[in-house]
Amino acid sequence: MEIKKAEFVISNTDVKLCPTNGLPEYAFIGRSNVGKSSLINMLTNRKGLAKTSQKPGKTLLINHFIINDEWYLVDLPGYGYATAGKSTRDKLKKIIENYVLFREELSCLFVLLDCRHEAQSIDLDFMEWLGISGIPFSIVFTKADKLSKSKLNENMAAYREKLFEKWEELPPIFITSAEKADGRDELLGYISSINQQLKNPANV
Repeated sequence: MEIKKAEFVISNTDVKLCPTNGLPEYAFIGRSNVGKSSLINMLTNRKGLAKTSQKPGKTLLINHFIINDEWYLVDLPGYGYATAGKSTRDKLKKIIENYVLFREELSCLFVLLDCRHEAQSIDLDFMEWLGISGIPFSIVFTKADKLSKSKLNENMAAYREKLFEKWEELPPIFITSAEKADGRDELLGYISSINQQLKNPANV
């Protein structure tokens, strides 16, 4: 897929105020400092499209970007901000749950995980909730350039082993690096394949 156009559309906290033209949406979510904004900028090849920050928890809104006038890339608030107050955490939780559970246009939720860390219960619990709720999702490991190939393979094997403790079948898994653009073609190709299926449901 070639991205010829990527534009910001709207930010809000209410799923009812999201775009209403019915185009498919691909949302990105992860814990603080996972590299979400950098990944979005890499995928769209638009430096600064999503605002990056050294301060975790900058994304507090549902941010819609329209891609090639055909689909939306959605930057969701993250989860698990330990430094945020309870009221802020509760507010973010409600925003995330309302979008994920009730946004009919959501075609796939990409859950971002830092490949340098072992499996965290907050991520595992979140993905289990997605599975129970019947939400289509994929796993995107970020910051692959920060590890040697052998260490990356070791971490990936350990994470898969952890997931298989509760999952009989794993969702699609992508390994990315915003710095080197690794995984870009695979992710965009996956989105393109879903878009084609949505256009031609009889061929699925």
